[in-house]
Amino acid sequence: MLKFVIKRLLISVVILFFVMFIVYALMYSLPTSYMEKTARELSSKAGAQKSAAEWLAELNAQYGMDKDVVTGFFFWLKSAVKGDFGDSWQWTVPVTQEFHDTIWYSFALGLLSFIFEVAIAIPLGVIAAKKQYSITDYAVTVVALIGISMPTFFVATVYKLIFSVKLGWFDISGMQSRNYVNLSEVGKFFDVAKHFVLPTLTLVTISIGSLMRYTRTNTLEVLNADYIRTARAKGLSERRVIGYHAFRNTLIPIVTILGGSLPGLFSGALITETLFSIRGIGYASYHSMVNGDIPFTMFYLSFMAILTLLGNLIADILYAVVDPRVRVN
Repeated sequence: MLKFVIKRLLISVVILFFVMFIVYALMYSLPTSYMEKTARELSSKAGAQKSAAEWLAELNAQYGMDKDVVTGFFFWLKSAVKGDFGDSWQWTVPVTQEFHDTIWYSFALGLLSFIFEVAIAIPLGVIAAKKQYSITDYAVTVVALIGISMPTFFVATVYKLIFSVKLGWFDISGMQSRNYVNLSEVGKFFDVAKHFVLPTLTLVTISIGSLMRYTRTNTLEVLNADYIRTARAKGLSERRVIGYHAFRNTLIPIVTILGGSLPGLFSGALITETLFSIRGIGYASYHSMVNGDIPFTMFYLSFMAILTLLGNLIADILYAVVDPRVRVN
């Protein structure tokens, strides 16, 4: 296993190198108007001591844009390896600082959504499989298909209309109420938590469908296996058959999916965070991309590439851990 992990890590480093090169090449190919816009804005600020042309030359030199794409990439990579990704043009702070200030909001939102998704989708999928072709099965299937079919912005809008406009239970967007500064520390915590309810509900609604259907399909496949019929023939209770023998084997492919989704806890929900104005990493990356913030965009895309590679590695390891039949050569 250790040899397998080391080999995968080395392969991941090579893949990450080429992914980062592609990301840099895309940023390098953007129209120069982004750089020029930023240079004009910096030169027009109060107390600015440099002209737009001077700022433009400095920005190009800072990110290697005044060199050819290969030389510029290695120039940027040298700084990136040291943890220096430059300053964000959109947020006017170092990229790593903006990342630190926003990542924990995304993690909290992602963790809550992940917990509720697993707690709801897996039990319902198993129940639907146990009661195949029943009203329960059809109801679960309909709910799953609705969740899969509806886009994020539509779900968020419906929840805002119902719970914010009609019922007035939650604010439409934002992370704090108007009287936030007057609240105690405990009150501030619950005030922020209250603003995470609708975004969490939105993410759970659009994500449980696929996991529910996947759980149902795998459970049905397991329930039709020979060893399940043997367990029933031995007189084991249905709860024992389903809860122990069937469920354990159903989890094998599901754990692989969940393992791959764990890094997504840190990647942020770009659309949901933007719709609800949650200052997470997804919200920051969206506004950075829209406003041509090349330093932050390059950092975020590189970060996403690392999470994807890490997720695939975790999924492979979990598959071998959960299923004793899987062995690594």
